[in-house]
Amino acid sequence: MGAKSILPFLFLLTLLPCHVYAVIREDFKDLPKLKYDFVIVGGGNAGCVMANRLSENPKFNVLLIEAGPSHEGVLDIMVPRHVSNLWGTRYDWNYTSVPQVGLNNRPGMIPRGHVLGGSTSINGMGFFRGSSDDYDRWAEVTGDPGWSWQNMLPYFLKSEKWTEPSDGHNTTGEFNPAFHSSKGRVEISLPGAQVRQMVDFKIFEAAEELGGDFAFDLDLNDGRPLGTSWLQSTIGNGTRSSSATAYLSPLDVARRNLHVLVNHRVIKVVETTRPRDRRPSFKKVAFVKDGAPEGKVQYASASKEVVLSAGALGTPQLLLLSGIGDPVDLRSVGVKPRVDLPSVGKNLTERPQVGMIWNLGISETINELANQTFIEESLEQWHTSRTGFHSAVGVNTVTSVRLPDDWAHWNEHEDPTAGENSPHFEFASFGGGIYPIPGPNLLLGPYLLSPTSRGTVKLSSSNPFDDPQVDLGLLTSTFDVLALREALNMAQKIANASTFAEWNLTLAEPWSTISAMSEEEIIETIRNIAGGAGHIVGTAAMSRVDAPYGVVNPDLTVKKVSGLRVVDASIMPYLVLGHTQGPVYAIAERGADLIKEAWN
Repeated sequence: MGAKSILPFLFLLTLLPCHVYAVIREDFKDLPKLKYDFVIVGGGNAGCVMANRLSENPKFNVLLIEAGPSHEGVLDIMVPRHVSNLWGTRYDWNYTSVPQVGLNNRPGMIPRGHVLGGSTSINGMGFFRGSSDDYDRWAEVTGDPGWSWQNMLPYFLKSEKWTEPSDGHNTTGEFNPAFHSSKGRVEISLPGAQVRQMVDFKIFEAAEELGGDFAFDLDLNDGRPLGTSWLQSTIGNGTRSSSATAYLSPLDVARRNLHVLVNHRVIKVVETTRPRDRRPSFKKVAFVKDGAPEGKVQYASASKEVVLSAGALGTPQLLLLSGIGDPVDLRSVGVKPRVDLPSVGKNLTERPQVGMIWNLGISETINELANQTFIEESLEQWHTSRTGFHSAVGVNTVTSVRLPDDWAHWNEHEDPTAGENSPHFEFASFGGGIYPIPGPNLLLGPYLLSPTSRGTVKLSSSNPFDDPQVDLGLLTSTFDVLALREALNMAQKIANASTFAEWNLTLAEPWSTISAMSEEEIIETIRNIAGGAGHIVGTAAMSRVDAPYGVVNPDLTVKKVSGLRVVDASIMPYLVLGHTQGPVYAIAERGADLIKEAWN
């Protein structure tokens, strides 16, 4: 059958009745009665990758269990500009942190995707790998060179499908094609010319004037992300590209050996140790439909492995509910300890962020968000052509910089980054408006990419339906507070560049009087307004095989047990100095290869 003749066949394949080929199921009883080789818990950033790659081997029967609903047909997932519409809905786990000591006892909202695709279905879509130093440090602390930048870059490329921006404009000089691939799965693109804002060009002019770390950087994903770049996002043809759309296409889920079950919540991993086993075995999961506490508990077993991909909050919660963790903490909530692994739920790392807003003192500005006619017409344009305002998030540029070498506090603190290629801050810029008319405000939002504060995930009780106690640990270290204070100086340095002079900028509250505020007042204000960026990692961290700490080995197998592996953001020993979804795709691609090698 030739290439041309097979295309109609493939199209018809996607239209076949659902009882003929495997599809996304909502009831366990509708699945064929199979013996599964692998059971994957969590259909998010990593889980969808694992399901796809493991089921590439037709000899492996794979079951993917997702607690949330399907992503299919959800408009607010598809439309990039609707980025925050699903926060606080059934598509969000709706977690809230415990009161944060470093934030003057304010709790924090923690959006986490409760839907196929996980947080890649509701996040901000920024694609930022971090620095080469990050991965080389992983390789060093785990003793596994496979985690180095050189060896991880092929996995980034394997996951990525570089795509033209929604308007198809020429992107020469806006990225470095040597660090990208068009043959992968997740669509990555630059913002279309139609969605670029006047502030974007001002930011690049400021970068040229300031020079140094602020200068133009051709590609923030080349391993040395220092400077000002166009933001790359997981958007293809003006539509969000999630792990679900990328790795669970109709042809993927049509594989006879892949079964995807949604709306079923795994509540624990069950011990399956037999008398001849050398170590405890965990190859069975218990789950209930629709996450209902009164629901019937059902079970699925894996002949080879259970893979936890429930995320940096869900994975440690499941390990703890299964009796794997600190015995003292487990007994305190009525869970029988089965494996002494005190690092479970520890080392939680999240980056803090603050914002500075300036008002423009000119007569001609436009607030496009307040123009309902514009919003309606733009959404119609998106439906028609996948272009325009709704085809992007609204943040188009990022500036990544290091703390200055002469920072006054270097004599008190060690540098928490992994090397000189690694930024301490990322400044996202937003101005709005309809080009060339700017919006009424300029927002510069610095993230502290390299926090030293650490938090925890603990059980609230032995009830799997109770949310875990999540302490983000934000701003509990002196370094983090002082570094964010310096970030405010850097933000003002950007806004004071000569290109912004014509806008007559004035700082808005709470920073309108910052020049008259004492250092104590500035730090108190930071604590009053800072929040988390949603880049949580580290709660089931990798370490060397013989390390007395850590949760998983460098091959991602859980220490002290058999049949159980973790593949998601929780395994990162250190937070990468970028965004987390790109690194998790690469982790999952390598994780799938590690599993395939183990079972060949």
